[in-house]
Amino acid sequence: MLVRHGESMGNRADAAARDAGAEVLDLSVRDADVELSGTGRDQAAALGRWLRERDAGDRPTVVVSSPYRRAAETAAIAVEALGLDVEHDERLRERDLGVFDGLTGLGIRSRFPEEAERREKLGKFYYQPPSGESWADVAQRVRALLTDLRHGYDGERVWLFSHQAVIMTFRYVLEAVEEADLLDLDRRTPIPNASVTTYRRAGAHLDLVTFADTTAVDRKDVDVTHEESQGTADDES
Repeated sequence: MLVRHGESMGNRADAAARDAGAEVLDLSVRDADVELSGTGRDQAAALGRWLRERDAGDRPTVVVSSPYRRAAETAAIAVEALGLDVEHDERLRERDLGVFDGLTGLGIRSRFPEEAERREKLGKFYYQPPSGESWADVAQRVRALLTDLRHGYDGERVWLFSHQAVIMTFRYVLEAVEEADLLDLDRRTPIPNASVTTYRRAGAHLDLVTFADTTAVDRKDVDVTHEESQGTADDES
């Protein structure tokens, strides 16, 4: 199970910056320290109530989270009543945007026009922002994490709390999705906050069961939130 973190203050700052036509998000903390909004905490709590209502055989036995605050908080709130420890693994962290961190697409095009041109040439998947990561870089850490999970937690029900780009990259790795198809999916289907993507083992493979499912939040009458397509900014806070 792949869970995107609840709505964060970064998500709100990004929406406000877009609405204002600003180049920079109004955030004073580093990306790793961005916390959940009030709505985000409500979403995480709704996920926790939904988990408690599930049959014991459908509940997680292992919980691993990105160490970034918004994901770690979502995991801690969601599994609080289950008595499970939350492990943190840096390979689930958000994609590093390098010098673009905190900038909108407008800000990137204004301040780094040559990089916007380079990204256009290389394409979104392989383009690496200065001091940052490409989607291909994220795929490498996802592959490494999956190898460790197969060896260390085979037969467990594993829940991973992470971020939009990382969850999309899991689809690329697990389903051998073509680059163009992955980017088209990313444009068409933003992953809502606190949504759940489910895979079940089928022989040697993991088959997709649900993608970006918001049932837990919908059933608890909590707002469903998601970001618009990120375009050039790729700002997936």
